[in-house]
Amino acid sequence: MKYIDKLRNSGLRPTKQRLQICEVLFNVEKTFHFTINELEQKIKDKTDNKISLATVYNTVHAFEKKGYLKQIPINSNQTYFDTNVTDHHHFYDLNDQKLIDLENSDVGPINIKKKINGKKIKSVEVLVKLED
Repeated sequence: MKYIDKLRNSGLRPTKQRLQICEVLFNVEKTFHFTINELEQKIKDKTDNKISLATVYNTVHAFEKKGYLKQIPINSNQTYFDTNVTDHHHFYDLNDQKLIDLENSDVGPINIKKKINGKKIKSVEVLVKLED
């Protein structure tokens, strides 16, 4: 199967449930955003097999640590994950609780004036929160 190496590289055994998670995450034409609960529901809707929330959680976090997914914190108790791991910006619709990609060309130059000794800026990603 095509996801076995991805799982093994993430330090995970390629179980049937983890392969199902890979199918949902990576067998799509366009990238998508999800919470762990949304992903669990999507997997349940797509398959007849039971999959535990803990398995979904552990697999997603292992993939994020390995660089296959990007974590996007919205607030202190809400986190989304993105299958597009490049540096890019987002809109977040507060009413629909939906994350929407925002192209880099849609954001003007950002000027960070403060410096932190011994640190350099790796990337700047804007999260724009929207409401009705």
